[in-house]
Amino acid sequence: MNASGSRYCKCMYFAANALARKMEKLAESSWKKVNLSPSHGYLLMMIVDFPGIQPSALVEELLLAPSTITRLIEKLEEKKLVTRKTEGKITNIYPTKKAKTLRPLLQTCLVEFYENYCAILGKEESAGLVHAMNALTDKL
Repeated sequence: MNASGSRYCKCMYFAANALARKMEKLAESSWKKVNLSPSHGYLLMMIVDFPGIQPSALVEELLLAPSTITRLIEKLEEKKLVTRKTEGKITNIYPTKKAKTLRPLLQTCLVEFYENYCAILGKEESAGLVHAMNALTDKL
């Protein structure tokens, strides 16, 4: 590939970032109704679904850095949605009653986001894209 023309602008780096920005915008519109970012929303759903989950499991599932998970948890603590309990070297994260009452609305946000991107990309192409992106992430 040469460094001139439209091919240069369509390299993996810029294409991946353009897709990420567009998906973020679409996700933010779906999660707006709970006043949480998509990352906070997904994290909170996992904590509600798996009370006592450890941050390392959240790192693995959400493919985020440990420091990012810590910052997200701290923000959810500020909003009184989660609590941390540490026993020795192990920290467990628990949802508050407030978080548990949000669970149905969080699910609605998730479904809305899924339906929005499937309406644009198609269900099969969306599933294939997610699978391909996860496979590529594993390789990198």
